[in-house]
Amino acid sequence: MKKNSFIEGTIIATLAIVIVKILGMLYVIPFCAIVGEAGRALYGYAYNIYGLFLEISTAGIPNAVGKLVNEYNTLEKQEAKVRTFKIGKRILSVIAIITFLILFLFAKPIAMLILGKLELVNTVDDVAFVIRCVSFALLVFPFLSVSRGFFQGHRIISVSSVSQVIEQFFRVAVIIGGSYIAVNVLGLDTRETIGIAVFGAFIGGACALIYMLGKLNKNKKELSLDKKFEVQDDVTNKEIIKKIIKYAVPSVIISVAFMIYNNVDMIILLRVMDYLGFSASEVEFISTGIGTWAAKIFIIITSVGLGMATSLVPNMVESFTLKKYDDVNNKFNKAIEIVIFISLPMCVGISLLSAAIWSVFYGYNSIGTNILAIGIFSPLFTNLFSIANYTLQSMNKFKLVYISSILGIFLNMVLDAPFMLLLDVLHLPAYFGATIATAVGLSSTIFLAMYFLRREYNFRYGEILRVVKKSLVPLLTMIIVVLLMKMFINVNLESRFYAIIYIGVISIVGAISYFIVAFKMGLIKEVLGNDFIEKLKCKFLKNKKEA
Repeated sequence: MKKNSFIEGTIIATLAIVIVKILGMLYVIPFCAIVGEAGRALYGYAYNIYGLFLEISTAGIPNAVGKLVNEYNTLEKQEAKVRTFKIGKRILSVIAIITFLILFLFAKPIAMLILGKLELVNTVDDVAFVIRCVSFALLVFPFLSVSRGFFQGHRIISVSSVSQVIEQFFRVAVIIGGSYIAVNVLGLDTRETIGIAVFGAFIGGACALIYMLGKLNKNKKELSLDKKFEVQDDVTNKEIIKKIIKYAVPSVIISVAFMIYNNVDMIILLRVMDYLGFSASEVEFISTGIGTWAAKIFIIITSVGLGMATSLVPNMVESFTLKKYDDVNNKFNKAIEIVIFISLPMCVGISLLSAAIWSVFYGYNSIGTNILAIGIFSPLFTNLFSIANYTLQSMNKFKLVYISSILGIFLNMVLDAPFMLLLDVLHLPAYFGATIATAVGLSSTIFLAMYFLRREYNFRYGEILRVVKKSLVPLLTMIIVVLLMKMFINVNLESRFYAIIYIGVISIVGAISYFIVAFKMGLIKEVLGNDFIEKLKCKFLKNKKEA
């Protein structure tokens, strides 16, 4: 199987994740039309708590296995590599069963914790039911994730990327098809309909796992899984387990801390909005709008960071293992540059078209438009945070990972309510406070990580600053083009069809203007690298000749 270079792996992983996220965005339109606002909120409650338990059930072990596999592969310790994969699977099997049982058996107390004494449209029993339905996915995903980690550890990004597309396709099929049949054919109520929809996570995971197992079986020889090693590498099981735990703990702490924060953030939003006198329906709309439904659109931005991390970790681990610190610095800079070059114009574009985009997905709503217009910049900070965090983990700087991440999360949580109350006093939408708090918290983490890397490893960031400055020209060009088109094109946003055409035309013209200016300035070649551009040209010309 073909190994992927850093840039190539990034492009493959990013494209796959973009496809996954687009599917995740598009299903929302028919799904919300089928289940209504109450069903939409109920779905959001289930998935927020499921996300937390999914992080616990995988416990950072897939990433740890991938990192350790890459490390042993680089050092040509094939037997230790295979043993690491097997040990990782055994550990996850125990954790998966325990987390499933906790979520299934204690669904009602968890639901009570989420809703408290608030009298909303959905009841505690409703939330508990859908939590139990989604809990079955916890029995599948740990094994799926560790298999993906194994392939990524070999720098084979394509297999794990395809499995993500398969998983999302079948999950979305169950969500849309299942909810439609439940409502329009079987006449089931909202709770049962959402139960079927969230069970789609289990179906999608199972289909992706079948694909991954097939790939593992087909490539046993190349991955050394069929070998019977007569001599064991000078690495004991105890050492492997200790390393897995050592590499996994940072991911666990950070991921769980962020999931806890997201759930606490939702609870803070509920309480502050209620305190400020918002109606029950407005409170539920704002909390799930920020925590779930705007986040469905945010993921098109975060997919860039996720794709970057997928390729970044194995490449950085390899360079760090061989003590090529300048190469680690170059890859860090390149990752930051790509995120800024791609994510920033996407954030600005979505913000400028927020009213139309929200209308397409959920129907026109001024509060929803505001949430999206400001909140869309949160994923940009999340992407930069991910790169800083994964770089530190790749270099085994776990203590700094804890300090910087917990500092950022703490600032985020502490500033949520004060910012919301302050904005309300200033007669601005109070819910903007959550986005501002997120930006402040993540920024502190990013700058602390960059400061440490500069001090300890003499990292240089001049290249990043140069790319940021050059990116402002095509970005400003795009903003002017989009604003001019908005001035001359009027459309009825209550019509989804016209809103889609409106978004399509303006976004395509805006993107073209951005990339033309960037190309003329040599920015695309500077960010992606001349070798990759030439390779892309060769592939394009070859396909053209064959056609």
